[in-house]
Amino acid sequence: MAPIKDHPQRLALTGEMHARPFPQLAAPSRVAFLAVKLTPGSDPKSELNALLAHYGAPRADAEAKHYYGEMGRFTLKWEQHTEFVTYTVIAQAGQTAPFAPTDFEVFPEDWLSSLQGERITSALVMVLPKPDDSEIAAHLQDWFVPESLAVAEVLEGASVVASDFRIDPAGHMRLALFIEARTGERRIGRIVQRLCEIETYKAMSMLGFMEARGMAAALNDLDGQLSSLMGAMRSGAGTAAEETLHALLDVSVALEALTADTAYRFAATGAYEAIVYQRISALREERFTGRQGFGEFMMRRYEPAMRTVKSTERRLQTLSGRALRAAELLRTRVDVERSAQNQAILASMDRRADLQLRLQHTVEGLSVVAISYYAVSLAGYLLYPAAAPLGVSKGVLTAAVTLPVVLGVWLMLRRLRRKIG
Repeated sequence: MAPIKDHPQRLALTGEMHARPFPQLAAPSRVAFLAVKLTPGSDPKSELNALLAHYGAPRADAEAKHYYGEMGRFTLKWEQHTEFVTYTVIAQAGQTAPFAPTDFEVFPEDWLSSLQGERITSALVMVLPKPDDSEIAAHLQDWFVPESLAVAEVLEGASVVASDFRIDPAGHMRLALFIEARTGERRIGRIVQRLCEIETYKAMSMLGFMEARGMAAALNDLDGQLSSLMGAMRSGAGTAAEETLHALLDVSVALEALTADTAYRFAATGAYEAIVYQRISALREERFTGRQGFGEFMMRRYEPAMRTVKSTERRLQTLSGRALRAAELLRTRVDVERSAQNQAILASMDRRADLQLRLQHTVEGLSVVAISYYAVSLAGYLLYPAAAPLGVSKGVLTAAVTLPVVLGVWLMLRRLRRKIG
């Protein structure tokens, strides 16, 4: 049999499913994580190659959206997404203190200053063998802010993970993993990857919250304008309906502009929020020593921000709908008023037409008299020579022809009017 012809994108589609493998690391290890939001004109691939060149590592493929390989004595995992790129650098644990700012020096200072994007988040991750619970509690007390600490056992006891989701004095988030001895390197890599994704997508989704909070004043102002215009419509006082309609259209345009400006960010926020909760669910966390887990932390600190974004989006849609409905109602009122004006104009035209008809009848009557007068005169001139032979006077002869002439003129004009009509 002849081989089946493959779709030209079959290999690419299959490869996409395996394009972003999880890193592999053992305990103890240190991870420096950086997420950079792309800006217009930035070239993340050239920035990646500059970092690889600094360590003498092979360059990345020109079309690659993912890179994983050795970078000197480190291991680098790089991913390019729609709005951001992430750098995950893995190193063996050294002798420095946990979460030492020097761990982030794996990213050269001159390279960091040359980045065209903006840091959306960065984190230091400590991966340690799991000690007893009391020692873990002591580490958590030393490394994190107790008031916002989230800690949980994940993947059926494979690890205890912890973070307070705060920026430390060095400018980074802190994430700690205490790994059970039986946990393999691939599973450790998956846990680290999911924790970094939770932090990254949480930070990206909070951009929508800042957008929603920044537009609150504009929404309040437009809401006030819309309420005032609708109040004026209800009372029937104030400016003319046409001016109110123009004001309503201005409010609608402003609302549509806000909708267009925020549609992408709000949609992205919803997608990022879903990923955050999916990654937390994938950890299958269990409570550790009675402390709040990641899911509970997000419910108390993160979910209200996302609700604000959703309520702002709904409010924007509601205001747009109100403005459109008010404009439609006012437009209907204007149409009704114009219809009444048109009816008044038509009635006035009917009255004028009736007057013109009456005047026309009057003129026609006068025309019959005038034409009859001249017709009788002409008939008299024609019949005067016959007056003497008939033995009648001219006056009697004129009187005799007057009535037939008038009747003939009237019939002629009536026939002519019917013919024209």
